[in-house]
Amino acid sequence: MPQTLGGIDVGGLERSGGRRSDSIRFGPSAHGVERAEVYLSMFAFEPHRHDTYAIGLTTAGVQIFRYRGSRRICLPGQLHVLHPDETHDGAAGTDDGFGYRILYIAPELVRDALAGRALPFVADPIQEPTPAARPIASLLADIDEPISELSSAEIAAAVADGLLSLSGQTFGRATVDIRAVELVRDYLVAHASEQTPASILEKIAGIDRFTIARQFRWAFGTSPDRYRTLRRLALARAAIESGRSLARAAAESGFADQSHMTRQFKRTYGLTPGRWMALTAASSPETSRGQGRTWRTAPHSSGALTGT
Repeated sequence: MPQTLGGIDVGGLERSGGRRSDSIRFGPSAHGVERAEVYLSMFAFEPHRHDTYAIGLTTAGVQIFRYRGSRRICLPGQLHVLHPDETHDGAAGTDDGFGYRILYIAPELVRDALAGRALPFVADPIQEPTPAARPIASLLADIDEPISELSSAEIAAAVADGLLSLSGQTFGRATVDIRAVELVRDYLVAHASEQTPASILEKIAGIDRFTIARQFRWAFGTSPDRYRTLRRLALARAAIESGRSLARAAAESGFADQSHMTRQFKRTYGLTPGRWMALTAASSPETSRGQGRTWRTAPHSSGALTGT
């Protein structure tokens, strides 16, 4: 079991016995949102506090920590939800160590997403993967995804709504302003490769970015940022099929780099762009004449392939 030794300056960690190397890896952070992936067996966190919400998902092992006067245990698949400025520590509950992914989000961002309401407090810091908790857990699926101003608003809205639900409150579901979200959708289609600020969409729609995030999902079944990503993937596919290199296709389609495009491509189509390029080349008209089968996606589809 990890033991706190004291006197070692390793960013709030204390060394103890163990065999596997510990690690803390941060993903891209921006606009009041930060994410990390942690594995600990040889070290333990001393008591400390954050000025943000800290929402983690245990991915391996047993995590133990003290929070608000009680010892807590968090198992794989469970969330731990820590309120800003609450003292806590953290260590492995067994010799095998433990891993987790965590989201840090500024409380003012959550408050803005709640239109100025008081910050929600979740009394039980350990949450099962219930329908109320799953939208928050999904935000930790890929900590390497860049955070844009638009996705930051979507994250804030999802966290705010989730925290309200977990604290026994509701935000209320307003009638969708169809005209507003359709204007946003049309703009994202026309400017898919651009880094559109959330402020531009607010001006176009006439509603704030958090309302856009909620109502867009209610109307189209996905977030504005994800919708834009799918439009970028359609552009990337067209570029690849026209003979562009993968790096050029990524740049022209609006992705941060080729690896960013590759992650999103595989997540959406189940294949890497390189494999896609090889398969489409093998199925070109010259090599597949007479087979009569091509693949396409509908202009406003989720990206799923349909055969013709």
